Amino acid sequence: MRAAGGALALALVAASSVPEARAAACAPGSAVYLTLDTGNMREAERIAGILKRHEVKVTFFLASETTPNGDRSLDDGWAGYWRERVAEGHAFGSHTFDHVYFRGVDADGTMTVRPQFGPNAGRTLRWDGRAVCAELDRVGARLRELTGRGLDPLWRAPGGKAPPQAMAAARGCGYAHVHWSPAGFLGDELPSEKFPNERLLKQALADIRAGDILMAHLGIWSRRDPYAPTLDPLIAGLKARGLCFATLREHPAYRR
Repeated sequence: MRAAGGALALALVAASSVPEARAAACAPGSAVYLTLDTGNMREAERIAGILKRHEVKVTFFLASETTPNGDRSLDDGWAGYWRERVAEGHAFGSHTFDHVYFRGVDADGTMTVRPQFGPNAGRTLRWDGRAVCAELDRVGARLRELTGRGLDPLWRAPGGKAPPQAMAAARGCGYAHVHWSPAGFLGDELPSEKFPNERLLKQALADIRAGDILMAHLGIWSRRDPYAPTLDPLIAGLKARGLCFATLREHPAYRR
């Protein structure tokens, strides 16, 4: 773990210095944890409205991704959006700044990676542990510039996959990796022609159990029929089953 100047310390200081609206605690054994990766942000405002209407707090995993506005999700034009989410009491983790995919590990332990966005988009790069930490920290620094609040000590690799070397490096600089539960894959990345929203909703309502970590995005380029409206009946349906929603700050494995 880094000293006080490291990512975890920054996150803890930020969290203590910014007022947060806390949801009522879930009853023991009733929590599920909805997480939302940035994606293309096309449905960001609609999803924010759904979360507010249901009084649900979630965990956002942030990357600087291209949006339909022609900008990036962590550009200045999105500052107001992220400030509102901070004020509502959501949690925030790193999804790597340039949405970097981990491809493999060389014989000497160097990781091969490929950023999806940024100046090195599409290029294969070679990183050591310090480069991993620097990439995760970029998100926190940018969120602080936009909102005055840093990250919670959490990250998610794009695609949910990273080699043990990346996991260890991230742990060393204060970040716990968060995957999702098998039942928590909500399917918004799948083609809507084969996986319509009604089918995905039915499956989620049948399979999700207390303790599950759910995953969706704030917009997916490839999906013809946006998944976002499905979050409304999904949240209502899970609540009707006696489940409630918490951020990963309240998860036993990540609680601080």
